[in-house]
Amino acid sequence: MSARCGTALVVVDLQNDFCTGSVAASRYDGDPETLERVSANTALAVDAARGAPRTEVVFVRFLGDPAHQRASWRRRDAVLGKRPKCLEGSWGAAFHRAAPAPGERVFTKRACFDAFLDEGFEDHLRRRGIGHLVFAGLFTDVCVDSTARTAFQKGLHVTVLADCTASLHLPDEQILRFMGLVYGARVTTREEDVWTDFAPGEDAWPARHSGTRA
Repeated sequence: MSARCGTALVVVDLQNDFCTGSVAASRYDGDPETLERVSANTALAVDAARGAPRTEVVFVRFLGDPAHQRASWRRRDAVLGKRPKCLEGSWGAAFHRAAPAPGERVFTKRACFDAFLDEGFEDHLRRRGIGHLVFAGLFTDVCVDSTARTAFQKGLHVTVLADCTASLHLPDEQILRFMGLVYGARVTTREEDVWTDFAPGEDAWPARHSGTRA
Protein backbone atom coordinates (compact mmCIF):
# COMPACT_ATOMS: atom_id res chain seq x y z
CA MET A 1 0.00 0.00 0.00
CA SER A 2 1.53 3.29 -1.10
CA ALA A 3 2.28 5.93 1.50
CA ARG A 4 0.74 8.42 -0.91
CA CYS A 5 -2.72 6.90 -1.13
CA GLY A 6 -3.42 4.59 1.81
CA THR A 7 -6.66 5.25 3.72
CA ALA A 8 -7.94 3.76 6.97
CA LEU A 9 -11.41 4.00 8.44
CA VAL A 10 -10.77 4.40 12.18
CA VAL A 11 -13.74 3.14 14.20
CA VAL A 12 -13.45 4.74 17.63
CA ASP A 13 -15.00 3.25 20.78
CA LEU A 14 -18.10 1.76 19.18
CA GLN A 15 -18.72 -0.17 22.40
CA ASN A 16 -21.84 -0.97 24.39
CA ASP A 17 -21.11 1.33 27.33
CA PHE A 18 -20.92 4.26 24.91
CA CYS A 19 -23.71 3.24 22.55
CA THR A 20 -26.51 1.46 24.38
CA GLY A 21 -27.78 0.37 27.78
CA SER A 22 -27.94 2.12 31.12
CA VAL A 23 -24.33 3.37 31.21
CA ALA A 24 -24.63 5.05 27.82
CA ALA A 25 -28.00 6.55 28.73
CA SER A 26 -26.66 7.99 31.99
CA ARG A 27 -23.81 9.80 30.22
CA TYR A 28 -25.37 11.04 26.98
CA ASP A 29 -27.79 13.98 27.37
CA GLY A 30 -29.06 13.87 23.80
CA ASP A 31 -31.63 11.64 22.16
CA PRO A 32 -30.62 7.97 22.66
CA GLU A 33 -31.72 7.36 19.09
CA THR A 34 -28.77 9.49 17.99
CA LEU A 35 -26.33 6.92 19.38
CA GLU A 36 -28.15 4.11 17.68
CA ARG A 37 -28.21 6.00 14.39
CA VAL A 38 -24.48 6.72 14.68
CA SER A 39 -23.82 3.04 15.36
CA ALA A 40 -25.91 1.93 12.39
CA ASN A 41 -24.28 4.47 10.06
CA THR A 42 -20.82 3.44 11.25
CA ALA A 43 -21.61 -0.20 10.50
CA LEU A 44 -22.57 0.85 6.95
CA ALA A 45 -19.34 2.85 6.63
CA VAL A 46 -17.37 -0.20 7.74
CA ASP A 47 -19.01 -2.27 5.00
CA ALA A 48 -18.23 0.41 2.42
CA ALA A 49 -14.59 0.73 3.53
CA ARG A 50 -14.09 -3.02 3.29
CA GLY A 51 -15.05 -2.87 -0.36
CA ALA A 52 -13.03 0.22 -1.25
CA PRO A 53 -9.62 0.09 -2.95
CA ARG A 54 -6.48 0.92 -0.95
CA THR A 55 -8.57 1.16 2.21
CA GLU A 56 -8.62 -0.80 5.44
CA VAL A 57 -10.62 -0.73 8.66
CA VAL A 58 -9.03 -0.45 12.09
CA PHE A 59 -10.91 -0.55 15.37
CA VAL A 60 -10.02 1.39 18.50
CA ARG A 61 -11.48 0.40 21.85
CA PHE A 62 -11.43 1.91 25.34
CA LEU A 63 -10.81 0.03 28.58
CA GLY A 64 -11.47 1.97 31.76
CA ASP A 65 -10.50 -0.52 34.46
CA PRO A 66 -9.16 1.14 37.63
CA ALA A 67 -5.93 -0.80 37.12
CA HIS A 68 -5.34 1.21 33.93
CA GLN A 69 -6.12 4.61 35.44
CA ARG A 70 -3.39 7.05 36.34
CA ALA A 71 -3.54 9.49 39.24
CA SER A 72 -5.11 12.34 37.28
CA TRP A 73 -7.81 10.06 35.87
CA ARG A 74 -8.63 8.67 39.33
CA ARG A 75 -8.78 12.16 40.82
CA ARG A 76 -11.10 13.40 38.08
CA ASP A 77 -13.44 10.45 38.58
CA ALA A 78 -13.47 11.01 42.33
CA VAL A 79 -14.21 14.74 41.98
CA LEU A 80 -16.92 14.29 39.33
CA GLY A 81 -18.36 11.05 40.68
CA LYS A 82 -17.59 9.10 37.52
CA ARG A 83 -17.67 5.30 37.57
CA PRO A 84 -15.38 3.08 35.48
CA LYS A 85 -16.82 1.92 32.19
CA CYS A 86 -15.87 -0.54 29.46
CA LEU A 87 -14.29 -2.92 31.94
CA GLU A 88 -12.13 -5.54 30.26
CA GLY A 89 -14.09 -8.68 29.43
CA SER A 90 -17.46 -7.10 30.23
CA TRP A 91 -20.52 -6.68 28.03
CA GLY A 92 -19.98 -2.93 28.23
CA ALA A 93 -16.57 -3.20 26.59
CA ALA A 94 -17.83 -5.34 23.68
CA PHE A 95 -18.21 -3.81 20.23
CA HIS A 96 -21.68 -2.61 19.23
CA ARG A 97 -23.17 -3.05 15.76
CA ALA A 98 -19.81 -3.43 14.01
CA ALA A 99 -16.98 -5.77 14.98
CA PRO A 100 -13.55 -6.49 13.51
CA ALA A 101 -13.41 -8.99 10.68
CA PRO A 102 -10.64 -11.58 10.62
CA GLY A 103 -7.34 -9.85 9.98
CA GLU A 104 -8.52 -6.36 10.97
CA ARG A 105 -6.47 -4.73 13.69
CA VAL A 106 -7.80 -3.64 17.08
CA PHE A 107 -5.97 -1.04 19.17
CA THR A 108 -6.65 -0.43 22.85
CA LYS A 109 -6.73 2.82 24.80
CA ARG A 110 -6.27 2.01 28.47
CA ALA A 111 -7.91 4.86 30.40
CA CYS A 112 -6.90 7.46 27.81
CA PHE A 113 -8.47 9.23 24.85
CA ASP A 114 -5.88 9.20 22.05
CA ALA A 115 -5.39 6.05 19.96
CA PHE A 116 -1.78 7.11 19.31
CA LEU A 117 -1.06 6.31 22.96
CA ASP A 118 -1.27 2.67 21.93
CA GLU A 119 2.20 2.50 20.41
CA GLY A 120 1.12 -0.13 17.92
CA PHE A 121 -1.36 2.26 16.29
CA GLU A 122 1.17 4.62 14.75
CA ASP A 123 3.50 1.76 13.86
CA HIS A 124 0.69 0.05 11.98
CA LEU A 125 -0.23 3.19 10.03
CA ARG A 126 3.38 3.81 9.10
CA ARG A 127 4.01 0.21 8.10
CA ARG A 128 0.88 0.13 5.96
CA GLY A 129 1.64 3.49 4.35
CA ILE A 130 -1.61 5.07 5.51
CA GLY A 131 -1.67 8.83 5.09
CA HIS A 132 -5.40 9.48 5.38
CA LEU A 133 -7.64 8.68 8.35
CA VAL A 134 -11.43 8.64 8.11
CA PHE A 135 -13.02 8.83 11.56
CA ALA A 136 -16.26 7.30 12.81
CA GLY A 137 -17.41 6.40 16.30
CA LEU A 138 -17.65 8.10 19.68
CA PHE A 139 -17.34 10.75 20.86
CA THR A 140 -16.54 13.56 18.42
CA ASP A 141 -15.32 15.97 21.09
CA VAL A 142 -13.40 13.43 23.17
CA CYS A 143 -11.62 10.42 21.68
CA VAL A 144 -12.29 11.19 18.02
CA ASP A 145 -10.94 14.71 18.42
CA SER A 146 -7.96 13.60 20.53
CA THR A 147 -6.87 11.07 17.92
CA ALA A 148 -7.57 13.37 14.96
CA ARG A 149 -5.50 16.13 16.58
CA THR A 150 -2.47 13.88 16.90
CA ALA A 151 -3.00 12.53 13.39
CA PHE A 152 -2.91 16.06 11.97
CA GLN A 153 0.23 16.92 13.91
CA LYS A 154 1.92 13.81 12.55
CA GLY A 155 1.13 14.81 8.98
CA LEU A 156 -1.89 12.62 8.25
CA HIS A 157 -4.95 13.91 6.43
CA VAL A 158 -8.20 13.81 8.41
CA THR A 159 -11.77 13.17 7.35
CA VAL A 160 -14.65 13.03 9.84
CA LEU A 161 -17.95 11.35 8.96
CA ALA A 162 -20.46 13.66 10.63
CA ASP A 163 -23.29 11.13 10.44
CA CYS A 164 -21.11 8.44 12.02
CA THR A 165 -20.19 10.28 15.19
CA ALA A 166 -21.78 12.35 17.95
CA SER A 167 -20.48 14.80 20.52
CA LEU A 168 -20.74 14.22 24.27
CA HIS A 169 -20.17 17.68 25.79
CA LEU A 170 -20.18 20.23 22.96
CA PRO A 171 -22.66 20.94 20.16
CA ASP A 172 -21.86 18.71 17.19
CA GLU A 173 -21.59 21.65 14.81
CA GLN A 174 -19.12 23.42 17.11
CA ILE A 175 -16.59 20.61 17.41
CA LEU A 176 -16.84 19.69 13.72
CA ARG A 177 -16.25 23.31 12.72
CA PHE A 178 -13.29 23.46 15.13
CA MET A 179 -11.74 20.34 13.58
CA GLY A 180 -12.15 21.81 10.12
CA LEU A 181 -10.59 25.13 11.09
CA VAL A 182 -7.70 23.80 13.17
CA TYR A 183 -6.84 20.46 11.53
CA GLY A 184 -8.11 21.16 8.03
CA ALA A 185 -10.40 18.17 8.52
CA ARG A 186 -12.77 17.32 5.71
CA VAL A 187 -16.20 16.95 7.32
CA THR A 188 -18.61 14.91 5.22
CA THR A 189 -20.89 11.87 5.43
CA ARG A 190 -20.59 8.16 4.73
CA GLU A 191 -22.56 8.58 1.51
CA GLU A 192 -19.75 10.57 -0.10
CA ASP A 193 -16.72 9.03 -1.78
CA VAL A 194 -14.25 9.39 1.07
CA TRP A 195 -12.03 6.38 0.41
CA THR A 196 -9.26 8.25 -1.35
CA ASP A 197 -6.65 10.60 0.07
CA PHE A 198 -7.94 14.12 -0.59
CA ALA A 199 -4.38 15.50 -0.75
CA PRO A 200 -2.66 12.98 -3.04
CA GLY A 201 1.00 13.08 -3.92
CA GLU A 202 2.28 13.90 -0.43
CA ASP A 203 4.11 11.35 1.67
CA ALA A 204 2.74 11.37 5.22
CA TRP A 205 5.61 9.21 6.48
CA PRO A 206 8.96 10.59 5.29
CA ALA A 207 11.88 8.24 5.70
CA ARG A 208 13.32 8.09 9.18
CA HIS A 209 16.93 9.09 9.62
CA SER A 210 19.17 8.09 12.47
CA GLY A 211 21.43 10.66 14.09
CA THR A 212 20.64 13.63 11.83
CA ARG A 213 17.52 15.35 10.64
CA ALA A 214 16.66 15.47 6.98
